[in-house]
Amino acid sequence: MTERIERAVKLQPDSLQEIARRGVAIPTYDRASLTTSIVHVGVGGFHRAHQAMYLNRLLEMGIGRESICGVGVLPSDDHIRDVMSRQGCLYTLVIKHPDGSLKPQVIGSITEYLFAPDGPQEVVEKMAAPTTRTVSLTITEGGYPVDPRTRAYLAEKAATLDAAVGWPTGRQSPFVPSAFGLIVEALRRRHERGQAPFTVMSCDNLAHNGQIARAAVVGYARGRDPDLADWIDGEGRFPNSMVDRITPVTTDGDRAAVETLGIDDEWPVVTEPYVQWVLEDSFTLGRPAWERAGVQVVDDVSPWETMKLRLANGGHQALCHLGALAGYTYAHEAAGDPAIGAYLGAYLEEALPTLTDAPGLGAETFRDALLPRWRNAAIADTLDRIRTDSSDRLPTWLLPVVEDNLRTGGPIVASSLACAAWAHACQGRTDADEVLPILDHRADLLARLAAAQLTDPSAFIAESSLFGRLATDDRFKSAFEGAYATLVDKGARAAAAAFQD
Repeated sequence: MTERIERAVKLQPDSLQEIARRGVAIPTYDRASLTTSIVHVGVGGFHRAHQAMYLNRLLEMGIGRESICGVGVLPSDDHIRDVMSRQGCLYTLVIKHPDGSLKPQVIGSITEYLFAPDGPQEVVEKMAAPTTRTVSLTITEGGYPVDPRTRAYLAEKAATLDAAVGWPTGRQSPFVPSAFGLIVEALRRRHERGQAPFTVMSCDNLAHNGQIARAAVVGYARGRDPDLADWIDGEGRFPNSMVDRITPVTTDGDRAAVETLGIDDEWPVVTEPYVQWVLEDSFTLGRPAWERAGVQVVDDVSPWETMKLRLANGGHQALCHLGALAGYTYAHEAAGDPAIGAYLGAYLEEALPTLTDAPGLGAETFRDALLPRWRNAAIADTLDRIRTDSSDRLPTWLLPVVEDNLRTGGPIVASSLACAAWAHACQGRTDADEVLPILDHRADLLARLAAAQLTDPSAFIAESSLFGRLATDDRFKSAFEGAYATLVDKGARAAAAAFQD
């Protein structure tokens, strides 16, 4: 252990001045004077690298006096509760540049953290408080009990999500402390008290995420009280948004790197330099001046949203399974492979004709920035993180590219290879015959489909809950089966190499 590591100070409010003396930026505003106006459900790495960072930026500019109360709803969030408590909700945000340089900053915009299983009533009252203007969400794509294609409310999935929360022994409540159970109960109390509803703002990677959030909240409420559901639907606001920043899971190596800066931080966040947030301007009770912090506040998010989901997120799906089959661990390794890099370029080229340029940002400009971002070795983003829960992601992000190109007669060769690579990866082995676990909440289904694929070349895409009716399209079926056969016969790198000039 070096001398500097030995002198590392524990990140806490009373150690901030010492941390500043070590050259790390700290909050210069008075955190104790802030008012909680945002309650955020799902405090993880992305929220802390994105929305909380933007609010911290506003506070450093002297704009507004608002802060965030974080909420955890899952039993596994107890470690977050403990770390946030020990560190006064402070954390170190470290931007990792491609040249290996680090830019650390202590973020202070989160001032409270509540753990719903410990005290659901306290969470509900925080949401229902007159000072709360927004309840925001990063609960992952699978956390919404809504069909992402039809936007129909799925009561059975809602019950499953409720059951996943669980209760401590002997704890009782008239409502379930899932994200939507908490939100609906808080809105019920506000309605009962004659208060306007807070805005529900989804920050998850879903097309029309605000509309998905509306369907979830209104659908959940309708199961309890139709009149309440009508009030929420009529008076509530659910802005759509597009969010973008690569934020890998924090590792022990990240903690060690922060310690070399003189900070003992149990849960730092590492991220890339690039960040973007495009937000629909639709709020019930006002909002922070997000645009002053660099957020693009617009009337219609759709062009940015479609561009980002199909190019960045869809591209990640094209990358992760092929890279994992080829034996790579990190995104930068796979994206840096000349054959896989050429393939990714081909996928992005297929996706471009399905897009329209967003005001001020051409699709080609956005595309051209992606490979350098994915090749940032300093980020060390794992393929395992990217390929987790592809059953929620690939159908939402990549299949719309296939569907649009089928309608217009456009190319689908690269997109079909991405689907085939996912199917082949669900066999559970890499091309080198090493174990490749299925990291998905629907792992049992995917394993069964992959096993059936061994004797039926279209078994995987025949699953309508994943591929809809695509298996009935002869052109897609042929492209998928051809790509799958190439993967089995020649391997992932050879399949990708076919896209090289």
